[in-house]
Amino acid sequence: MKRFFQTIVNIFKIEELRKRILYTLGLIVIYRLGSYIVLPGIDASQLANLQTQSSEGLLGLLNMFSGGAFGNASIFALGVMPYISASIVIQLLAVMVPFFQRLQREGESGHRKMNQYTRYLTILILLIQGPAYIANLSNQLPPEAFVATIGRGWYGIFVTMVLIGGTMFVMWLGERITDRGIGNGISLIIMVGIVARLPMALWIELTEKFNSTTGGILMFIVELLILFLVFVASIALVQAVRKIPVQYAKRVIGNKQYGGVRQYIPLKINAAGVMPIIFAQALMIFPLIFSNFNATKGFAAVMSNTAGFWYNFVFALMVVLFTYFYTAITVNPTNMAEEMKRNGGFIPGVKPGRKTAEYIDSIMSRITLPGSIFLAIIAILPAFAMMLGVNNQFASFYGGTSLLILVGVILDTLQQIESHLLMRHYDGLMKTGRLRGRSGM
Repeated sequence: MKRFFQTIVNIFKIEELRKRILYTLGLIVIYRLGSYIVLPGIDASQLANLQTQSSEGLLGLLNMFSGGAFGNASIFALGVMPYISASIVIQLLAVMVPFFQRLQREGESGHRKMNQYTRYLTILILLIQGPAYIANLSNQLPPEAFVATIGRGWYGIFVTMVLIGGTMFVMWLGERITDRGIGNGISLIIMVGIVARLPMALWIELTEKFNSTTGGILMFIVELLILFLVFVASIALVQAVRKIPVQYAKRVIGNKQYGGVRQYIPLKINAAGVMPIIFAQALMIFPLIFSNFNATKGFAAVMSNTAGFWYNFVFALMVVLFTYFYTAITVNPTNMAEEMKRNGGFIPGVKPGRKTAEYIDSIMSRITLPGSIFLAIIAILPAFAMMLGVNNQFASFYGGTSLLILVGVILDTLQQIESHLLMRHYDGLMKTGRLRGRSGM
């Protein structure tokens, strides 16, 4: 415990790190306050039905991603999901369309252009989701909840503009956190929304177990123990690596000798990080978008039942596919082989160049399969938790989006904090060694 407090003191001794942490916390507070600002023209006292609807099913996931803003009819109601959906489309285009492929190869300038296109596409998605959200409000709220005096058509346009502005402001907050704060801004905003739901979910589950005649508090302790083990398994998945030995040839430059040592390329078992499950979750919301959030009939009803077989089957399959897709984007064996060759490195027993690229690609294919399956299992664990009697709000923390985002974002943020500590010759966060195998969003 003494070492923990000493680490906290060391963190705040570093002026730059202290400013980054306080800046991040300040923007997060602004985001949380905005989540409770109700859309203009709506009576906040009439939102009980909307909050009940947003506490379960796929709408519950939307509410989770927005930090409760969806159920509060907030100006941030649509959150960052439109931006994530736009990012999915742009990354797919970067694989299939030559124009976007050229942009991706142009380095920083190309990435800036792709980010700009992502913002434009986000606005287009918001122009669809905004009216759908307003239609959902009209269906769920009583007529007296709308206190605006302007016509319904003009009011819909006005509220859509407010929702667009709210999402763009949240995106701006995320970018500011990434540039001047600590951690990945968009990821932290999503994580804060998830953590904000944990105390209430924990209290509801504890109350239910106290009132239950089967198990009671003992069952609650077992649930917490299982949750701890799931967290441990998720951390192991995020940090697991496959090391490939690399030998560098000796080079003499002046009076100094370089190379001649063996190093390792750490290939992550889950190189895609948390992105596959976010991508899959974003696409699973599409049926609700085209049904104006009416999840009571047909295909939308089937795909809105988060405890149902077909929802979890499709969800797991999409997680596996997106894991392969995102791994192919983030890990380029050809570039790794060329870079290794230029620096005089080689894998023992493998010829440099094309053979090395093929060797790395084959290893990535082998380790991605078990990684993607394990990721898919974690993604659908909340459904099994609900089958065993866990409250649906608390069950979401047993796996799926909530768990993986929490683990991935926390580890990524801790790695950045640790790098600042080590750079200033302080001990890291872990007594037994440095944090490793981090995967960001």
